[in-house]
Amino acid sequence: MAHPTVAVLERHLHLYRRLWRASVFSSFILPVLFLISIGIGVGGYVGQIQGVDYLAWIVPGVMASTAFQMAIGESTYSVLGDFKWVRAYHAMRATPVEIHDMVAGWMLYILLRVEIAAVVFLGVTGLFGALHSPWAAVTPLIAALVAVAAAAPVTAFAASIDNDSYFALLFRFFMIPSTLFAGVFFPVDQLPPVILPLAWLSPLWHGVELSRAATLGVAPPWPAAVHVGCLALFAVAGLAWAMAAFRKRLQD
Repeated sequence: MAHPTVAVLERHLHLYRRLWRASVFSSFILPVLFLISIGIGVGGYVGQIQGVDYLAWIVPGVMASTAFQMAIGESTYSVLGDFKWVRAYHAMRATPVEIHDMVAGWMLYILLRVEIAAVVFLGVTGLFGALHSPWAAVTPLIAALVAVAAAAPVTAFAASIDNDSYFALLFRFFMIPSTLFAGVFFPVDQLPPVILPLAWLSPLWHGVELSRAATLGVAPPWPAAVHVGCLALFAVAGLAWAMAAFRKRLQD
């Protein structure tokens, strides 16, 4: 028998093999189309930001936000459904699979999905000449950290609720504002001072700044170790919450 964590990963991959066509557009084509329309189309009017053309400036933001949105989107209905409707996690609990195997296998699945999309996106942007530093090669690792930092707490949230209407609130008041005000499209220092701390509290902002520093070969606004530490804090806290939420849900 495969290791329980690997068995959980295999289960998610087996399901994805039947559903992958539905995610091709959102995971691969849409980010590229968005990059062309905003980075090149709107960028023709914007010109340069912080001394670089808008296409090169927006590329790391789009990559980080793609990882962020994929992680959140995958960790909502799929997790709740496997508890409430499919009851797949209840079935796993009747096997040698432990709680940590369920969470770890799910995170590995998210990471695999995000990493494939990030590598493809990085290759496409390289063809446009939007990568200005060899450090751009580490951006898939940054995308992975962003994905876990976002997916872990959202997975815990999904495991804690019983009504999918809460996801609309999550998308409207967390995912969309984070995407708009985390430095993806414009520098956060243009935000009103009262709103700026909210950008700092978003894991996406830390991922965007790390990715931008890597693709442009510049220093991030905060030390890189602080950005990484903030993302790691989101991930560790989210994983701990997910473990507790899974354990409590499976006691029912």
